[in-house]
Amino acid sequence: MERWQSTWENRVEYNLSESGVHPLQISELLDGSDNELLRHTLGYSQTNGTDELRATIAAIYPGAEPDNVLVTSGSSEANFVSTWALLERGAEVVFLLPNYMQIWGLAKNFQATVKSFRLLESHSEWRPSLAALRRAVSRRTKLIAVCNPNNPTGAVMREEIVDQICDIARKVGAWILSDEVYQGAELDGKTTPSFWGRYERVVVVNGLSKAYGLPGLRIGWIVTTKDLASKLWSYHDYTTIGPSAVSDYLASKALQPGMRAKILARTRQILQANLPLIRSWVERNPESFSFIPPVAGAIVYVKYNLDINSSEFAERLLKEKSTLVVPGDHFGMDGYLRIGYGPPKDYLTAGLNRIDELVERIKGPHSR
Repeated sequence: MERWQSTWENRVEYNLSESGVHPLQISELLDGSDNELLRHTLGYSQTNGTDELRATIAAIYPGAEPDNVLVTSGSSEANFVSTWALLERGAEVVFLLPNYMQIWGLAKNFQATVKSFRLLESHSEWRPSLAALRRAVSRRTKLIAVCNPNNPTGAVMREEIVDQICDIARKVGAWILSDEVYQGAELDGKTTPSFWGRYERVVVVNGLSKAYGLPGLRIGWIVTTKDLASKLWSYHDYTTIGPSAVSDYLASKALQPGMRAKILARTRQILQANLPLIRSWVERNPESFSFIPPVAGAIVYVKYNLDINSSEFAERLLKEKSTLVVPGDHFGMDGYLRIGYGPPKDYLTAGLNRIDELVERIKGPHSR
């Protein structure tokens, strides 16, 4: 998926593969009145994140302190150093599907055994199968990896389910890695419950790319025990060494309580305005598309009723209509498309129209 997006997202006319909202400009982040950035020294920054940034991040997580936090170059590095440190040959990982597949691939590269449990479509929502999780977990399970809010479905786990997953992990002493990078992008404004503070062996991963609309800063973070945060810092020394000084500075500005609230309000406003466009589009094409509305995130996971593989559909859409989406194959589920609905309205509508044009071509001249 990463290669698919990075190759084409800046070359197509309509990029609907992005999973965050339309990005902020630096002038919006600084309110156009901050000249300190121009005087900022471009030396090495604190490699685990400046004290100010780590304190600001820690304040988001009740009971956390700066030494619980490691700042990384995006949440992808946070996932990488966490799995690198925690996994060894033969360890078991239980992985929630569908999901962003980075940890799945990393675990296999580290020669771990990967098992899975799934989100199931149930009563107009996606819910994890806890029975499948219990069957998958064993005394050899080192890590349970989840994404909440979920990529690609936009589902959010209920609080009691979060607690039950912690109970399952506790029985075998497994770590939980909770990718929470879409937290803050909830359409109803109710913040997704974090795994932080519910269990002693939790690694929370988050960052500024999705809910905050600041992917270009490449700032992510890990919140975990102080001992593990210190250990992960040493792994971080052998990857990117540390975040950029400018990104660390701007992240500290973005995560100040007032600015953070403003940014997340902007995100939710975009999602609330754009989701009805997706809903109307699906309702106009009921014979071809259906979806369970997302609870959070700028993505919808659309199920389609067409005689074509999802990767083939996405490739034809790219070549014939210069429009990019993510095929369900990239999440191990054919028959679905992940569509981002975070861009400006006119752009989103035009991209959806391009999908309609391809669908009509696939269905043939007598489709209507």
